[in-house]
Amino acid sequence: MSRRTTSVIAALAAVPLFVALAGCATASSESGSGSEGSTENEVVKIGVVGKADEQWPAFVEAAADEGITVELVDFGSYEQPNPALTEGEIDLNQFQHIVYLAEYNNASGEDLTPIGSTAIYPLGLYSTKYDDVKDIPKGETVAVPDDASNQARALNVLQQAGLVELKSGGTPYSDLADVDTEKSDVKVKALEAAIIPTSLPDVAAAIINNDFVQDAGLTFDDAIAQDDPEDASALPYVNIFAARAEDADNETYLKLVEIFQTNEDVQKGLLKSSGDTAVALQTPVEDLVASLEKVQKDAESKK
Repeated sequence: MSRRTTSVIAALAAVPLFVALAGCATASSESGSGSEGSTENEVVKIGVVGKADEQWPAFVEAAADEGITVELVDFGSYEQPNPALTEGEIDLNQFQHIVYLAEYNNASGEDLTPIGSTAIYPLGLYSTKYDDVKDIPKGETVAVPDDASNQARALNVLQQAGLVELKSGGTPYSDLADVDTEKSDVKVKALEAAIIPTSLPDVAAAIINNDFVQDAGLTFDDAIAQDDPEDASALPYVNIFAARAEDADNETYLKLVEIFQTNEDVQKGLLKSSGDTAVALQTPVEDLVASLEKVQKDAESKK
């Protein structure tokens, strides 16, 4: 998933653009779930959104050097790869963060699971008036996106920056009602994500989705604050390889994760395709799984 997907990845109601899937033979059907032994000549189908992104040719080549044939299945919209994985039409997918997977699992009753991390794409706070969050006067207004997923993440960024305090401590489902106004330094205003760039001069600062940063005449380096990839509140936004639960220990699939995380050409491609915004991660799988479970519980409690 490249940076352009960050603002829409959690939108489950997007209009689908259906594409034809290739045949349904899978690596797991050839070698068995969690199979041991050689990975020689195995074919693994991986669903992606953005097959042309720079990391994928390098990844396919690196996998081939290890005796694994990777077939990339390119989907035209984000709501397609998870159902395809559930139905066995592909073996893995790599396009989403944990919050998105949690929402899919809760909505579908499925149990897709992360088997490895790829990167996080930090969400930034921008200002045309102040060069540092410490310069923003108390009582000023900061804008955040009004859609639920990005608003929650934006509020967590503001909390990490010391501008607000959230009553819940911050979750992927925080909203404006979660802001403790008495303990926060700034007021928070929700605006449609697409109009925040043009509204930036009217507020002290604003969280701008990555898609719209250039529309504001800014670069990613202009951010005065952003997610800390090491902060626990950022973990739900880590992008992942997802597999069916029964394939969580499949050695071939885990080898592919290792290749993605460690191959120099793959990592260079990932950075280039993200506009130099991707922060590559090798998050322990147990942390990813624990985060998924927590986010699913948080989502259920918000109903």
